[in-house]
Amino acid sequence: MTVEQKKYNRTTGKVTLPSITLESGHTLQNIELVYERTGVGQGDPIIVCHALTGNHHTVGTKDNPGWWRGLIQEGGYVDLNEQEVITFNIIGGCNGSTGPTSLNLKSNRPYQADFPFVSVRDMVHAQKLALEQLGINQIKAVMGGSLGGMQALEWGMLYPENVDQLIVMAATPSLSDYGMAYNAIARKAITDDPKWNNGRYPSTDPPKNGLSLARMVGMITYRSGNLFNHRFHREPKETWGTDHHEISYQVESYLRYQGDKFPERFDANSYLYLLKAMDHHDLEEGRDYPLQKLLKDFKKPVSLIGFKGDLLYPPEEMNRLKATWEKAGGEIYYYEVDTIFGHDGFLTEYDKWGWIVNEALKEDVQIVREK
Repeated sequence: MTVEQKKYNRTTGKVTLPSITLESGHTLQNIELVYERTGVGQGDPIIVCHALTGNHHTVGTKDNPGWWRGLIQEGGYVDLNEQEVITFNIIGGCNGSTGPTSLNLKSNRPYQADFPFVSVRDMVHAQKLALEQLGINQIKAVMGGSLGGMQALEWGMLYPENVDQLIVMAATPSLSDYGMAYNAIARKAITDDPKWNNGRYPSTDPPKNGLSLARMVGMITYRSGNLFNHRFHREPKETWGTDHHEISYQVESYLRYQGDKFPERFDANSYLYLLKAMDHHDLEEGRDYPLQKLLKDFKKPVSLIGFKGDLLYPPEEMNRLKATWEKAGGEIYYYEVDTIFGHDGFLTEYDKWGWIVNEALKEDVQIVREK
């Protein structure tokens, strides 16, 4: 069958786990994980882990493309004519999987702020249990960027025998203090909103202003200063008077637009929970070994892709991870992508780095190590 004759399958579904005990010690019952399953690969699937405000619609459809369709599609860098890709919406989110917006069967109300803390390891454990229900035990690769990259690293530590390789983008073993600082501002913006009500707000009247401001803060960290300067050039948006306070700029309009549309698709409680999961995560925490010895347990190929100007997961820290993993005897390949997009580089300019993913996924191909 030629490539032109193939037609990849796309399905969305839901897995229900009877229970899962979280790192915090809390046990959740009847956990639901929604997923997207796409492609016609005959071998083991690729697991894609989404970032902070992403979802399971990695590929989507031509009319409603998913967030990584530029990378994963028919004939793409991840070719759906040759590979099968599965993405779960993470627990703690608000796009169908169990999280703060879900119904608490004990109270018959949404969990909201009563939802227990969920860690990155909890997310990965839940995905592993869901895959077992789907009859999948072995994984060709786990890949993701940002929070998705942190999940990919945890997959390698928790289930090294089940994963054949890792592809980690814009992520490090723990979030930088600089990133945590911005997350603290975002949380304060939400919890200081008068409509926050200690996390028990009606779904019809959420803390929109606080969540909008939190998103505006986040957007500043996702892109580089060079991109903002290159894109906006201090260009005025509109002027309705002669005083300086009556002048607005394109950069203001952009941030306000991003902030205003965000509450339409994301829940404030979920945002807080996932920000805290990012802050809390550290590959070493709760384990008996230092990082170098811990990394030694994963003996399969790892591709690390950093992006120039990334404020949250700096390329130099990814390079440091590469050096530590090599000392542990790992088969590690590190690439730094020259981009003006900063952290968001893993969501754009696929022509600059998609080939790395493509080569990593080929059978019996030795990637040329970058020095």
